[in-house]
Amino acid sequence: MADPASRPQVVIVGAGFGGLFAAQALADSPVDLTVIDRHNYHLFQPLLYQVATAGLSPADIAWPVRSILRRQKNATVLLGEVTGVDSQAREVLMGERRVRYDWLVLATGARHSYFGHDEWEPAAPGLKRIEDATEIRARMLLAFERAEAETDPEKRRGLLSFVVVGGGPTGVELAGALAEVARRALARDFRRIDPRSARIVLLEAGPRILATFPETLSSIAQRSLEKLCVEVRTGKAVTGVTEIGVCVGDNRIAARTVLWAAGVTASPAATWIGAEADRAGRIKVNPDLSVPWKQRIFAIGDTALVMQDGKPVPGLAPAAKQQGTYIAGVIDAAARGRPAPPPFRYRDYGNLATIGRKSAVIDFGWIRLSGFIAWVLWCVAHVYYLIGMRNRLIVSIHWLWAYFTFQRGARLITGTPRK
Repeated sequence: MADPASRPQVVIVGAGFGGLFAAQALADSPVDLTVIDRHNYHLFQPLLYQVATAGLSPADIAWPVRSILRRQKNATVLLGEVTGVDSQAREVLMGERRVRYDWLVLATGARHSYFGHDEWEPAAPGLKRIEDATEIRARMLLAFERAEAETDPEKRRGLLSFVVVGGGPTGVELAGALAEVARRALARDFRRIDPRSARIVLLEAGPRILATFPETLSSIAQRSLEKLCVEVRTGKAVTGVTEIGVCVGDNRIAARTVLWAAGVTASPAATWIGAEADRAGRIKVNPDLSVPWKQRIFAIGDTALVMQDGKPVPGLAPAAKQQGTYIAGVIDAAARGRPAPPPFRYRDYGNLATIGRKSAVIDFGWIRLSGFIAWVLWCVAHVYYLIGMRNRLIVSIHWLWAYFTFQRGARLITGTPRK
C-alpha cells in the first residue's frame, strides 16, 4: 500500500444513499476517503413515514455509519456540520476545521420546501429527518389524547381532523397509515372518543395523486385511500396554513394537525461552491455528474440536477445509489490513470408506493401491479434494502405483528412538539 500521505484524498459530504454507496464502492480503490455527516447514522428514508405513524421505532430504520464502514480500511468518518467549501484550496470547511480533498462528492440531500412560505413550517412539519418523524408522531398521538379530554364538540372535531398536503408517495403513504392508526390501532384505546371518526384529508395541487405513476395506478391508489375513508382532493393548491387548519382557495379546512409532503429543496451545497442551480437549489451537473467549472467536484442524489433524455432524473433512493456507484467508478479510474467511464445513465427499475395494509401499487414499466401482491413485493423490497440484518429482522417481525394484530408498537409520545 502506498504511503497514506501520498494517496489521493476523497471527501464525501453526506452519508445518505448516494454518499454511502460511493464510499462502499471505493473500498478497493487506491484512495483514502473521509465521510462527513452531521448525524452518526445512515437513515432509510423510504420508511420514515412508518416512524411518524408509530409503526416502527427510529432505530429500526437507521444504522451507525461507523459500523457500516468499520471494515473499510481506507475510510474515515467525521461527525460534524459542513459550513462551506474552499474550492481554490480544495478544502471542506467545518467551522474552523479544514479537511483537504483531491476529489469532493457532495451528497447532502434535501429538505422539505414550502414554496416561499417558510412561515407555514411550524404549523405543518415536513418529513425528512428522524426528528421530523418523532415530532409528527407526537402531534398525531397528542391530538387523540387532547380530543379525549376536550368537552367542546367543535374543538374536538378540529383535534380529530388531519390534513396531509402533497399527493406524492410520501403523502399517500402518510395518509393511508394515519387512517389505519385511527381506524384500527387506536380504535379500542379510548373511552370518550371514537378514533374511527377521525377525518383525514389528502390535498394535491395537481390533477391526480401519484403523478409519476401511470394514471390507472393513480386511480387505484385513490380508490384504496377512499376505502380507508381518506378524503382525496386534487386540482387546487394550498394558499394558507395555520395552527387551526389550511386554506384551499376560498375554502378552509379546520384541522389541528397538518403534515407537509408537497415538495423538497436541496441543501445549500450550491452556494458553498458558487455553482449554478435550479429553482429547487439542485446543482446543475455534467453528464459525468461533475460540477461545471469546478475541478474535481461532483454532486449526486437530491443535491444534483441530472438531466437524461431531456428530463431530470428523479430524486429517489435507487437513483442516488446508482449515482454513488458511478462516481466511485469515475474517481477510481482517475486514481489509477485509466480512461473515464461513459456518461451516467439512470436505470429505472420502477416505482412503488403503499396505501396501507394489503394495498400497494407498483410500476415496473413492463408490468403494473396493485393490491395484495404489490404490497408483498413492496414489503420484500424495502426489507431487502435496509442496512443491517438486525434491522431487516426487526422490521419484518414488526410488520408481521401489525398484520395479524392491527397494532402498532411504537405509540410513544416523546419530546415536546413545537406547537
